[in-house]
Amino acid sequence: MSLLQTILAFLFAILLLVSVHELGHLLVARWCGIKVLRFSVGFGSPFYTKKWRNIEWCLAPIPLGGYVKMADTRESEVAPEDLPYAFDKQHPLKRIAVVVAGPLTNLILAVVLYALAFDMGGVTEIRPYVGTVHSPSIAASAGFQAGDQIISVNGKPVQNMADAQTEMVLNLEAGSVRVYVKNAQGQAVERIIDAAGTPEAELVAKRQASLGISAYQLINQIGMVQPHSAAAKAGLKVGDQIIAVNGIATPKWEDWSKVVRENAGRNLKIAYVRQNHTFQTTLLPESVELPNRGQIIGRAGVAAAIDKAWEDKVRHHYDVGMVESLKLGWERTVKYSTMTLQFFGKLVLGQASLSHISGPLTIADVAGQTVQIGWQPYMEFLALVSISLGVMNLLPIPVLDGGHLVYYTVEFLCGRPLSKRIQELGLRFGLAIMLMMMMLAFFNDITRLFG
Repeated sequence: MSLLQTILAFLFAILLLVSVHELGHLLVARWCGIKVLRFSVGFGSPFYTKKWRNIEWCLAPIPLGGYVKMADTRESEVAPEDLPYAFDKQHPLKRIAVVVAGPLTNLILAVVLYALAFDMGGVTEIRPYVGTVHSPSIAASAGFQAGDQIISVNGKPVQNMADAQTEMVLNLEAGSVRVYVKNAQGQAVERIIDAAGTPEAELVAKRQASLGISAYQLINQIGMVQPHSAAAKAGLKVGDQIIAVNGIATPKWEDWSKVVRENAGRNLKIAYVRQNHTFQTTLLPESVELPNRGQIIGRAGVAAAIDKAWEDKVRHHYDVGMVESLKLGWERTVKYSTMTLQFFGKLVLGQASLSHISGPLTIADVAGQTVQIGWQPYMEFLALVSISLGVMNLLPIPVLDGGHLVYYTVEFLCGRPLSKRIQELGLRFGLAIMLMMMMLAFFNDITRLFG
């Protein structure tokens, strides 16, 4: 994945999502008869400005948001002829409509992006079956077995593996996670994950480790070789089957990969089968430090091939028309909006790790990864970030749209605005909260990507 590709994918995401958000504010403001002075994507001194329809359209260098500046006597002097069009002189309902428009436009964009992705590329769902359990892992400690079909997480039914894993991850810090499954023998079994407060749960929150389950079953055959990796230098190729390491038979993928992990920097004699012929080579596993800096393991730079018959069982792909795509896009947006609100609730109650909070570096990293996979994953990524942006801005925190929504709603219900003192205190509180959140997001990004 090239750095340029990542940067371009990130910049496009920011330009699209911020522009749509601010455009929502602008259009409703103009519809309500409010004078708009500036539309800016990015913060700081603009490096590009164009005057059009009596509005300054700007691009600024700090890609962390944007703003719409309207005539407002609280912020600057307004000409007498423009006073009827100043934002603060409007009825509270008009101001409510303006501040809500931005977040709602982001949610509408998410529906559209999902609909376009589903209409053009179809829908792929991975059924909630456990194909592989990696060890050691949180899932292995909870007793998950290959062949488990996940029915529910903490009593909440799940329809696919993505929902199952998301529910488990978001509930790790809330206490025991009860996962009901139907095992390979068809018996109903409860798997209990008890990882709250553990280093393993923290690594999962930082996206430096996984739960340890995969929907796919692996076979003892190389399915991918990383360029310039230890395996590539040893001459191993896709389709090769490792049968022995240092003269000891390794009938399963886990057998020989375990030996590789335990022998960082040591030469290993590898016997493998390629096109029904047996060959030998020497593999020198690369030394890799685990994210918690507690252990160094060996890495060959390969991935196992997937059992095609099992993949056909768990992978469901189907095409849909535009009407069904819009319905699915709406359902996906509602589901993830609700999930985002629940996550913020868990943060406030101390039931979710602060390490889940991500900033622009993680967004850029994921943008680059998804665009490399294909346009459909990238569009679904854009939709998910648009949901996050919309929901976060509706939170009742001063300086966010949700905070202004609270102020104007109180003014509408009480017939008068909150006192200047209360609004100033709210502003300071909101700025402090947002500053801490931004610092935390950057810290998490740095530790996640470089720690």
